[in-house]
Parts: sequence; structure tokens; C-alpha cells
Amino acid sequence: MTQRINLPEIGLPRIVIIGAGFGGLRMAMKLKGKGYQIVLIDRNNYHQFQPLYYQVAMAGLEPSSICFPIRRIFQNRKDVFFRVCEVESIDSQNKKLNTNLGVVNFDYLVIATGAKNNYFGNANFEKYSLPLKSVSEALFLRNRILEDFEASLLEVEPKERQRFLDIVIVGGGPTGVEIAGALAELKKHVLPKDYPELNLNEMDIHLVQSRARILDAMSDKSSLTALDNLANMGVKVHLNSRVLDITDNEVTLSSGDKIFTKKVIWAAGIAAATMPGLTDDSYHKNGRLIVDEFLRLKTSESIFAIGDVAFVEGINGHPQVAPVAMQQADYLANFFIKLLKKDTAHKKGFTYLDKGALATIGRNKAVAERGKLFLKGFAAWVMWLGVHIYFLIGVKNKIVVMFNWVWAYLFFDQGLRLLIKPKIKNN
Repeated sequence: MTQRINLPEIGLPRIVIIGAGFGGLRMAMKLKGKGYQIVLIDRNNYHQFQPLYYQVAMAGLEPSSICFPIRRIFQNRKDVFFRVCEVESIDSQNKKLNTNLGVVNFDYLVIATGAKNNYFGNANFEKYSLPLKSVSEALFLRNRILEDFEASLLEVEPKERQRFLDIVIVGGGPTGVEIAGALAELKKHVLPKDYPELNLNEMDIHLVQSRARILDAMSDKSSLTALDNLANMGVKVHLNSRVLDITDNEVTLSSGDKIFTKKVIWAAGIAAATMPGLTDDSYHKNGRLIVDEFLRLKTSESIFAIGDVAFVEGINGHPQVAPVAMQQADYLANFFIKLLKKDTAHKKGFTYLDKGALATIGRNKAVAERGKLFLKGFAAWVMWLGVHIYFLIGVKNKIVVMFNWVWAYLFFDQGLRLLIKPKIKNN
């Protein structure tokens, strides 16, 4: 048994998976009962459904409806072990994983740690912007938005009141577009009822995109549709504009414009989470771990990486999105199953199948594309809803989320606008 972390040796090859996101959790589920001891490690005891973080932040959903307890997934399993801990370093030579709870030995290691926000080395970006990479950050953002609406009621000076009301979203990808659209709907349908004292014409929502179009990973049709929708919803979109500086009161753009605001939501890009202990040549210049066609690190025969943290060498690359992580998880699980059976079929490398892309802008407004197929409006919006319900874990969660969506659609209301702050007990 390993010290403190208390993992028994059960006579099976041990695969340790770091990260219970889309890729890591899916791989653990695929490998249960397949002849391996699976050790899943995460800093949280729940799986988070990342595509819906923004709906928690916009008071559309509660955190519990997009999270699921990891232990419940593996109840009564004798070959799957889960530990809540932080990974401190990897000893690849001795096949050991150092955590804050002790040392974990492994036969194979799978790194599925996902990505973190990319602030491009700017300390002010990180200090003054609001991230959205976890449920806790979504809750913090929700509180901050509601607090500022309350504060704006008390401010008599127009310019200062505008700082509380205006919101800047940095990044014109799907996350930024979805946040901007959700805020616009909140402003139109909910805030006039909650805050009749406020002149909401003073509130501006800004979406800042450094490139020539939003949703630039999708087709021109999708980009133009989303741009038109946002403009019609009152969102001010700044194209070909980079953020030069952020302070606690304003944002400076490369165009020379200054936006006075106390809220900057960061959705401008991601960077792979680094893993101490791996050699420098394990990493690509983009910060991701270099893997071969079998998703194995080029610097180790026993360490693999999937999802946002992995860079497959020798091809044009894959987008850092959930479908890639899930397909890689399926591939690697089958790889290990065939490896145990000494099946030569495991020598076939990973191939990503692009199943298309979706983005929602608001009520009855979305874009969907796959190959030459393009949908927009209500049909694309329903497709977006269906796909997200399908991949959400837990029947109860599916029902709760669907109920909240139907309620909001019928009554133009999101009834979860609660300011809940953690209580810290004084010793």
C-alpha cells in the first residue's frame, strides 16, 4: 500500500488518470471491469460540465445541476479507486506520482488535466479580469454581477454608475459569444423587473475580439449570423481589437478606446496546465504535451496525455474542445484493452472525427455546422439544447436543467439570482 493515500495492490496493472473532466472520466468509465486497476485523481469530488458554466454565472442554472459526484459513478466497483488530491510532480523514471496525500505508483499514467486561462503573460489581465473555468468561478462571477447591480442603485454619479453596470467580455469564441448573448437577454427580460429604478440604457455589454470575426473557428456564415444576432441584441462587438490593459476601473483597447467598467470577463484563450517533473522536451512551444499517434508522450513509454493538454505530433492538430478529449479517451481505453489481450490492432493510431460545431447566442438563436451542412436560428438552437442535455451526466441533472430551460423560455425569467457568499468562521 502506498503511504497515506492508501491504495491496495489488487494484482492488476494500474492505470492512474489525472483529471476527471470529459476525457479522464470517460476513459475511467470505459476501462472499468476490463482487467486493470484504475486510479482516478482530481482536486474536486465531482465532475463539472464545462459548457454550461456560463449559465451558472448568468443565474440560469444552479451549480448542482451541472455537477455530478464522481464516487456515485463508480459505486461498488472493486477495480476503480478515486482520490481527491493535488498532483505535485511526476517521477517518470520510477513510475511514481507525487501528490499532497502521498505517493502513487503506476504502470501507466494518463494526463487529462485540461487547460487553464491564458493571460499571455500580462499580470493585470489575470489580476483584474474574472475567469470562468470552474463552477466556483462561475458562482463568484454571478455574485459579482449581482453585487454590482445592487451597488449601482446607490451610485448617484452617472460615470461611476456606468462602471458598475457595463460589462466587457474578452474573447469572441463560443464562450465569449454565449456569455454576451446571455447577458443581453438578462438585460432585456429580467433586469427591468428586478431593478425598475435603474435606467438600463446606461448599461452596455462589450465583446472584444482580437481577430476579424467572432467564432473564427467556424464558417463565415456562422460568424456573420452570430455577429448580426449580437448586434440586434444590443451587444457592442469590437473586432480586430486587442486589450492592451485592464485596471480595476477601465479597459484600454488597441483601437484607443477606453471602456469604463469594473467587470471584465476573460474568455480569450486557454493554455495547457503544466505538470512538474516532466522534462522540457515533453512540451510543445504552445505549452501542450507532445504525444505520438498513440497519444503517448514522446519522452516516456508509460505516460499518455489526452484532451486540451495533448498535442498530437505530425498532424495539423486538433481543437481544444470536449469532443476531441472524449474521442481520445475512447481510443486510449480501447488501446489498453487490446494491449492487455496482445491484440495487434492496438497499433493503429488515433484519428479524430470532426462531428461539427455548435454555438448558441440566445433564445431561438444559434448556429450549427457539419461539413457543408449549416443551420441557424430555432433549429440550431434546439440542436444545441439536445446535444448538451445528452452529454450531461445524471438523469436528475438532465431533468432539472431541462425544467429550468423550459421555465426561462416560457416566462422570460431566471429565478436563481441569489447572492450567496461563503461564511468563514472566525477562530
